[in-house]
Amino acid sequence: MLELKEDPSLDGTLSIQVDTPETDQIKDQIGETNHASSNHYDTKNAVQPGPQWDSDAPDGGLIAWGVILGLWCTSFCSFGWLSSVGVFQEYYENSLLRGYSASTISWIPSLQFFLMMGMGPIVGALYDNYGPRWLLMGGSFLHVFGIMMTSLGIEYYQILLAQGVCSALGVSAIFQPSVNCAGPWFNRKRGAALGIAFTGSSIGGVVFPIMVSGLIPQVGFGWTMRICAFLILFLLIIANLTMRPYYTPRPHKVTGAELMKPLTEVPFLLLLIGFCIFSFGFYIPLNYLPLQALSAGMSSDLAQYLIPILNAGSLFGRLLSGFLGDKLGRYNTFIVVCNLTGIWILALWIPHNTNATLIAFAALFGFFSGAYASLITPMIMQISPLAETGFRTGIVFFVASIAGLSTNPINGAILAHSGWVGPKIFAGIFCLVGTAFVLVARFKQTGFKLFVQF
Repeated sequence: MLELKEDPSLDGTLSIQVDTPETDQIKDQIGETNHASSNHYDTKNAVQPGPQWDSDAPDGGLIAWGVILGLWCTSFCSFGWLSSVGVFQEYYENSLLRGYSASTISWIPSLQFFLMMGMGPIVGALYDNYGPRWLLMGGSFLHVFGIMMTSLGIEYYQILLAQGVCSALGVSAIFQPSVNCAGPWFNRKRGAALGIAFTGSSIGGVVFPIMVSGLIPQVGFGWTMRICAFLILFLLIIANLTMRPYYTPRPHKVTGAELMKPLTEVPFLLLLIGFCIFSFGFYIPLNYLPLQALSAGMSSDLAQYLIPILNAGSLFGRLLSGFLGDKLGRYNTFIVVCNLTGIWILALWIPHNTNATLIAFAALFGFFSGAYASLITPMIMQISPLAETGFRTGIVFFVASIAGLSTNPINGAILAHSGWVGPKIFAGIFCLVGTAFVLVARFKQTGFKLFVQF
C-alpha cells in the first residue's frame, strides 16, 4: 500500500511511504529525488515557530560524535589560533617589526579576521556543491604552510603574506565547512553538540597565547611558530579523518535569484543585521581589554592573562548556552545572554578599573558572550533550508568580517577623541542594539509571545 505523507526533514516536501518490503529500492530512489530537489524548492512557508525536532538526524552515535571531535579540532586551530593575535602584535611592535607603526602591524591580525570570515560565501557555496573533503585538505595545507613560512619571515611583507593571507585563507577553508558538516548530524541536541565543539576555540584561546608568550623567550620566534604549526597539523589530521557530511552535496548551478533569496526573507535579514551590529561591539573587549587594563595601572604580567581568562569564561558559556538553547530555545537563550553581555560592558567595564573588577569583567564577558559563537550556526539552520546552510552561514560570516575589519580603526579614532569611555559605550550599545534585531527576528517567527520555545 502506498501512502502520501509530509516529510519533515524536507520542510513540507511530499514523499511516498511504501509499506511493502519489495519496493525498498523505489523508496530509496524517491528519497534521493526529493533530496536533490530540496536545493531549489520554495522556502516561503518552510520555517515554522518552535524547535524543528522532526528531522531524521541520529543525534548521537560514534560517527556523529567523531564529527564533533573534528569540529573541536578545527575550532581550536582557527578561532583559538586567532585569539593569540595580541601576543604577536606585541612581539612584532617590540622586536621583529619594531620599525613599523602599530597601525601598520595591526593589518596582519585584521586581515586574518577578515579573510577567515569574509571568504564565507565562497567557501559556503563550494561546500554546498562539493562537500567538505577538498576544502578541509586544502585549508589544512594552507594554514600549516602559512605558519611555517611565518617562522622564516624577517620582513613585514613576508609576515603579512604568510600569516595574514596564506594562513588566514587556510583557516577560512577549515572552519566553516566543519560547522556546516557537523550541524545536520544533530537536531534535538544540536546546540549542546556545537557548544561542546566550540569549546575548542576557547581552549585554543587559552593555550596559544600562553604557549607563544612562554616559548618565544626560550626557543625564539622561528621555533615557536614551528611548534604551533606541528600542533595544528596533528589536530587537523584528526579533523580530516573524522569529518563526514550527513547529506551528500550535489553540484548545481546557482542563479542570481537564488543568491538574493536569503536577503528577501525578513527573519534571515533581521538576524543578519543583528549579528553584524553585535559583532561591532563584541570585538572591542577582545582587542582593547589588555591595553585598557595597562592604561588603568595593571601590570603587564597580569594583563597578558586577561584574554586567556576571557576565553576560559567563554568555554563554560558556550557549553551552557548550547544546552540551554536545546531546552529553552536557541533564539531565547541568545537574546537573554547577549543582552547581559551588553549590560556587563556598560555597568561593570565603564565605571570600574581596578585589577579585581577588570578580571571579573573578562570572565563575565567571556561567559555570556559565548553564545555568539555556539548558537550562530544553529540559529541560521533553524530558519534556513538545509541545502542552503553553507551559503547562508557564509553570508553571515562575511558581514561579521566587515565588523571585525573596521571596528578597530573606528574605535581607535573614538579612543583618541574621547578616551576609554567612548569605545566602552560603543561596545555596550552595539551589543544591545544587535541583540534587539535578533529579538525582532524571533517575534517575526513566533508573534509577540514571550513563553514560546524558539
